[in-house]
Amino acid sequence: MEIIADLHVHSRYAMACSSNISIRGMEAAALEKGINVISAADFTHPLWLNEIEENLEEDGSTGLYKVKGSASSVRFILGTEVSTVYTGDDNKVKKIHHCLLMSDIGKVKILNDKLGKYGSLGSDGRPTLSISAPELVDMAKSVDPGSFIFPAHAWTPWFGVFGSMSGFDSLKDAYKDREKDIYAIESGLSSDPKMNWRISALDKYSIISNSDFHSLPKMGREANVFDIKSKALSYGSIIEAIKEKSQSTFKKTIEFYPEEGKYHYDGHRNCNFSIDPQKESSQICPVCGKRLVIGVLHRVNDLADRPDGYAPKSAIPYIHLIPLIEVVSYVKGKSTYSKDVTAIRDKLVSAFGTEFNVLMSANQEAISEASDVEIAQAIQNMRDDKVSIMPGYDGTYGKIDLLNREKPSKPKPKQRGISQFM
Repeated sequence: MEIIADLHVHSRYAMACSSNISIRGMEAAALEKGINVISAADFTHPLWLNEIEENLEEDGSTGLYKVKGSASSVRFILGTEVSTVYTGDDNKVKKIHHCLLMSDIGKVKILNDKLGKYGSLGSDGRPTLSISAPELVDMAKSVDPGSFIFPAHAWTPWFGVFGSMSGFDSLKDAYKDREKDIYAIESGLSSDPKMNWRISALDKYSIISNSDFHSLPKMGREANVFDIKSKALSYGSIIEAIKEKSQSTFKKTIEFYPEEGKYHYDGHRNCNFSIDPQKESSQICPVCGKRLVIGVLHRVNDLADRPDGYAPKSAIPYIHLIPLIEVVSYVKGKSTYSKDVTAIRDKLVSAFGTEFNVLMSANQEAISEASDVEIAQAIQNMRDDKVSIMPGYDGTYGKIDLLNREKPSKPKPKQRGISQFM
């Protein structure tokens, strides 16, 4: 049975997240998307943990949870993201985000009691803790040996384990003697598996992908596809599929186009300037004269010991997808919040059962009949990777031209003001 899992999401208590996120809303969104397993999110936040306990119940002895009174097939896995801030061996401040998965609410509470000594758990669904990466793993494993930890969005500049602003050059440097307990890294929106395959030191880890959503429509923009028998679906079988890294059980990941991620290229958002680090080597902004924000592609190039395009024989396959609401919005030239766009998206989901059915498997002609020719062609172009892209940089999302209406052009930098010469 094919299982689609999104293992890193957020509640309304995480900074910059929608106030509309709820457990039952997450279940409804997962059903529409075609997601089978979703993280319950932010279990470190006391108010959200209360909601988890009020709305979810154990699904037998599987280590997964389901909505109380619901007959749906959606299952929840206990998960959270935390930020560790500490001084590394190089005397530089390290700010690293990590995801944790657990199977038991009782053990979650014990871990929260321990973590609460190092930061305010109630201030943010993604709490900042004054402990090191290996100390975090120590703490989680001491409470629950079955807990699963992986670095979140591994390449993003400020909070990725390999990030240009405060990261490391290897997982061994980051997690030290606890690196043996790390089995996966999260690619993040600005990288995909192909980029990670260029670093031979990452061959031992699974490359997993999750949405890290801040609002429900973003659920499943990245996800993992496993082949697990329905009766065998459990916390343990999911973790085992990731650890084993076998193409027979870990079928593929669903990926954002990495160029669409908001930290793919180097650049300066305020100066409207970006560069392709594979073609230009300057790290100084020509507009303001300050150092550019070094993006994900640059960091991959720094650490790569293989050419672009290299693929290990045992690599887990992947596909690029764009959320259906964004496909319809692009074709119609209207906001994703437009009633017309929402109506078309809902009609397609109703016609084919789930959003992933529309995006991954529905016949092009059938999509055209349920919507129109341009939407069907846009989806086919996405499946075939025949799209034009203007890459994102410094917090600005990239733009995907699904119908290749325009040739990508480089943003025109702002002119330097007189104050910048003073």
